[in-house]
Amino acid sequence: MPDAPPRDRVLVVDDDLDIARYVELNLSLEGFEVHVANEGHSAVEKALTLRPDAILLDVMMPGLDGYEVCRRLRSNARTSHAAIIMLTAKALSADTVLGLTSGADDYIAKPFEPPELVARVRAALRRAKQLRDLSPLTGLPGNSEIVRQVEQLIAEHEPFALAYADLDEFKGYNDRYGFVRGDTAIRATAEVLMDAVTRIAGDICFLGHIGGDDFALIVEPGVAEELCALAIKGFDAMAPSLYDPPDAATGYIEVEDRHNVVHRIGIMTISIGVATTAHRDIRTPSEASAIATEMKMAAKHERRSAYRIDQRQTPGLG
Repeated sequence: MPDAPPRDRVLVVDDDLDIARYVELNLSLEGFEVHVANEGHSAVEKALTLRPDAILLDVMMPGLDGYEVCRRLRSNARTSHAAIIMLTAKALSADTVLGLTSGADDYIAKPFEPPELVARVRAALRRAKQLRDLSPLTGLPGNSEIVRQVEQLIAEHEPFALAYADLDEFKGYNDRYGFVRGDTAIRATAEVLMDAVTRIAGDICFLGHIGGDDFALIVEPGVAEELCALAIKGFDAMAPSLYDPPDAATGYIEVEDRHNVVHRIGIMTISIGVATTAHRDIRTPSEASAIATEMKMAAKHERRSAYRIDQRQTPGLG
């Protein structure tokens, strides 16, 4: 049998032992892995050791109060990612503002009902995971969200097309102009792809950043070809603007390799490979990824901006 997915780890911090036990029990019944601390200093130590996914933090505690605990956790790289929910007997707006400015994600006033508590924890975890997965360069969803999108479409038996896109000659560009200009090129590519996806405007409309110069796009199968054509047209029109005017005018850059040999490298192009359920069954994200990668490598043989859409059929389909 496959291993069970890891449970979300929650640290409950409250100096009232009855409340801490009450929260621990209700969250444990919902499948969370729950740990408890009863004062601020031990809460910080436990959080640094456990690296919990979420922290339920009482505001009013002797010694180190919840606000200071929150600030310390947010300032440490080991715990800065955690979802933090403040628990308080106060419901005044000033206390809410202070908690949020300390770095909390949410605020629950006591007394609270277990369903509300669980719902708030799940929502905070979901937001935190989405933010962690966003590319800091493009602001687009990353690998785990790309996989989740494909998994959901497969589970719901929804037809889809998964496109993988990346830049040709990007390494030479990076070597010639440096990583800062390289990052600018990646962000500009993300804008072109976002424009293409938005103009399609179908029921399925997703753009993710795999990393580096690699992107994933998900649309309905019937618009995959239009999407690729729009992306290529937009990229080819934009690409020369990424170069210094003399290089754009000549249509190439000169890059020296490690053996001191100078190579002429053309203006960057984009290659796109598409896996689609239009003609075949796709049962897993890994299968979709493998097909899209294969098609993308085929597109690269064109030595210009190009796309390839998988047309192979599952027997009995198409």
